[in-house]
Amino acid sequence: MSKFVTKRLLLMLPTLIGAVTLVFFMTKNIPGDPARIMLGERANPESLRELREDLGLDQSLLKQYGIYLRNLATFNLGKSIKSSNPVKKEIQSRLPATMELALFSIVLASVFGIVLGVIAAKNRNNWLDYSAMSIALVGVSMPVFWLGLVLIMVFSVNIGLFPTGGRIDARLFFVSKTGFLIFDTFWHLLTTGEYEYFVSALRHIVLPSIALATIPASMIARTTRSSMLEVLGQDYIRTARASGLHPLTITFRYALKNALLPIVTVIGLQLGTLMAGAVLTETIFAWPGIGRWIYHSIEARDYPAIQGGILIIALMFILINILVDVCYSIINPKVRLT
Repeated sequence: MSKFVTKRLLLMLPTLIGAVTLVFFMTKNIPGDPARIMLGERANPESLRELREDLGLDQSLLKQYGIYLRNLATFNLGKSIKSSNPVKKEIQSRLPATMELALFSIVLASVFGIVLGVIAAKNRNNWLDYSAMSIALVGVSMPVFWLGLVLIMVFSVNIGLFPTGGRIDARLFFVSKTGFLIFDTFWHLLTTGEYEYFVSALRHIVLPSIALATIPASMIARTTRSSMLEVLGQDYIRTARASGLHPLTITFRYALKNALLPIVTVIGLQLGTLMAGAVLTETIFAWPGIGRWIYHSIEARDYPAIQGGILIIALMFILINILVDVCYSIINPKVRLT
């Protein structure tokens, strides 16, 4: 297993270098001048020149790229042009919020998608199958920003069941030790019996997680159906039915277990997509994570912040893919030989 993981980590390096290079040069092509944005349109040329020198923007692109790589080698992501804080510190304060939202969403998407896919496969070509796949088709067709606005209008503005944004009620003062608010408030509930913090955190994450989970749930449902149909047609499944085993035992112990490989792949890829696609969802729901921070950094032409944020998301995506490979090797040990 250790050799397998080491091999996958080594294969990760070229991808990571490519992502670093792509992020740097694409960021530099964003229209606008950070110095002018910081000083305003009426800034005099001398002040603009001095600020560009301080920010290193007067250097050639290749020299800036060399400096960037040298800083990355020492885990130095630079300072935010907008806030003057180290980018590493900004990421550390926001990454747990994005990870919490992505994990909550992928769990929701996996449960709903697998159940929907199993129902469709077990009832092939009847109304339950068509209904389940219609739901999946609608889910994958809805834009996240549109669904988010609809959820806010229906469940926040009209019904008032869930809040419109943030992670916890403003009136509640709660210091999160890990940054994962759901976990911290749940632990607080277990140790003190005070439930209002956990309930508030849970109510705040429901709508953004539903908006973010809709497309992954649809993809997982369609993959589960296809994989289950292939397994359900195997000889050992017919033998299990002839032996008189309970249908639920056949479905979940034999069929679903052997259909997991493509499902795990899709779940892993969708988790990486959720990390990258959280920009729209976090912006709509005012979720204080990496995605919303990147959006505001793009508005401010904050190059170090944009580069650091996108690089972290790319790194997370790569690590998630390695984790999927490890899960593959656990489910099917033959994978370790490839």
